[in-house]
Amino acid sequence: MFLKKSYLFIWAIASMIAMAYCSRSTSSPTPEPPKPTPTNDVEVWLTKGDQSVKLQKQNTILGFTANSNSYQNIQIDESQTYQTVDGFGYTLTGGSVEVINSLTAARKQELLQELFGSNSNSISISYLRLSIGASDLNSSVFSYNDLPAGETDPTLSKFSLEKDRPLIDLLKQILAINPNIKIMATPWSAPLWMKDNGSSMGGSLKEEYFGVYAQYFVKYITAMKNEGITIDAITPQNEPLNLKNNPSMVMTAEKQAEFIRKHLGPAFKTANISTKIVAFDHNCDTPYYPIAVLSDKEANPYIDGTAFHLYGGFITALGDIKATFPNKNVYFTEQWTSSTGDFGGDLKWHLKNVIIGSMRNWSKIALEWNLANNSQFKPHTEGGCNMCKGAITINSSENFERNVGYYIIAHASKFVPQNSVRIASSQSGNLNNVAFKRADGKIVLIVENDGGAPETFNIKINGKIATTSLDAGAVATYIF
Repeated sequence: MFLKKSYLFIWAIASMIAMAYCSRSTSSPTPEPPKPTPTNDVEVWLTKGDQSVKLQKQNTILGFTANSNSYQNIQIDESQTYQTVDGFGYTLTGGSVEVINSLTAARKQELLQELFGSNSNSISISYLRLSIGASDLNSSVFSYNDLPAGETDPTLSKFSLEKDRPLIDLLKQILAINPNIKIMATPWSAPLWMKDNGSSMGGSLKEEYFGVYAQYFVKYITAMKNEGITIDAITPQNEPLNLKNNPSMVMTAEKQAEFIRKHLGPAFKTANISTKIVAFDHNCDTPYYPIAVLSDKEANPYIDGTAFHLYGGFITALGDIKATFPNKNVYFTEQWTSSTGDFGGDLKWHLKNVIIGSMRNWSKIALEWNLANNSQFKPHTEGGCNMCKGAITINSSENFERNVGYYIIAHASKFVPQNSVRIASSQSGNLNNVAFKRADGKIVLIVENDGGAPETFNIKINGKIATTSLDAGAVATYIF
C-alpha cells in the first residue's frame, strides 16, 4: 500500500512538471529590449607607416560611453589651456615656386587649392616661411641689393624685389585662396658688400653696416606690404651658427643682441612696423644662444620670441626657454625630410617631434622645410641641399606626387586652424599625443603610436570614454 501511494505521488509531481514545461514552451518569448543605436561622435583620419592608408577618413563608428574598461586612457582636460596656434606649413622656397610654376595652369590651380584651400579635399596650410633673398633651395644666390665687386650702397638706393617676382606673384595667388595665411621671413645672408668676407658662404655682417642692414629689413617689409603681402614675423638670420650652407652668414648671440638692441628694434619702431622680431632660428642643442639674446635687457623688449630647428638637441629645449622667459613665444620653423628617408620612419619621428613635440613645448607654429621640388631634388644653389625632399614632388607639367612631409603637416593643418588653443592631454606609454580646442568648440586630438605593436586606448573626456586602437607606427587625428 505504501509503495502504491509513493508511486502515485511521484507520478503526480512528474505530471505537474511536464504541464509547466509545456505551458512555458508554447507561450510567446519575452522580447529583449531594443539595443541603442551606436552614435558616431568622433571623426577619425588615419595614416599608416606602410603607406596602405594615407590621410583617409575612417568609416568606423566611434562614440563616447559612460562604460569603463581596463585600457589605457588619454585624458583630455579642456579647462587647462596653453598657447594659441598661429599655423602649420612649410618654407615656400624660390625652388618651390619654380617647380610649381612649371605645372599647367589647371594643374597648378588644383595643387594650390589642395594645399591652401578650405574645402574637403584641402589640407589648409595656414603658415609659410620665406627667405629674404635666396635660400639654398633657389636656383642661384641673390639678395635684393646686389652690386658689382667693390661697390657699396649705404642708402639702399638700388634695393629691389624684382629677382623674387615669381615668388611674389605666386604668393598673391595663394593669398587669393587664403587671405589669412601668416608669413615669417628670414635671410640666409646679407648682401655680399655688407659682409666681412665678401662671399655668399659664411662671413659676418660688418659692424659699419648694422644700421644699413636694419634698413634693409624695413625696406623689405615695406615693399612686400606695397605688394599686398604682410610679413607677420622675421628672424635676423637663418641658422646663424651654420657657415657651410650657400648662402649663409654667421651671427653670434652677442652680435644678434646688439643688432636688435641698437638697430633693428629701433628701426622698426621709427618706421612704425609691427612685424615681430624672432631671435635665433637654429638648433635645439645650443640653448645658450636664445638665452643670451633674450637676457639682453635692452634687446629683450623688441623680441617677440625665439625660433628653433631640430637637427641637433631635443625638442624639450623649446619648453625650457619658455619656462625661463614665460612672456616670450617660441616657434618651430624648420625640419627637413631626406631623399633617402623611409616613409614610416619619417612619419613617426616628425609627428612625435615636429608636430606633437613642438606643440607640447609651447610652439605657436610647426613647419616642415621645403614645400616642393623636382624628382632630382632640385633646384638648389651650388653647395645647397641636394637631398632635401619637398612635401610635393613635381614630376612634369601635369603630374605631382605627395611625399611624407605632406602627410606630416596635413594631420595638423587640415584640422587645427589658426587661433585654436592647445589644451591638456595626458601622455600614455607609446601614444604620443597633443590636443587642441578650435574656435568652433570642436576638440582635435593627434596621436602617434611610437611602439612596435598595435595599441588599444580610450579617449577620455568629461567622465566618458571612446575606445579605439592604432597600429604600430600609425598616426591618427580625432575630431569631436
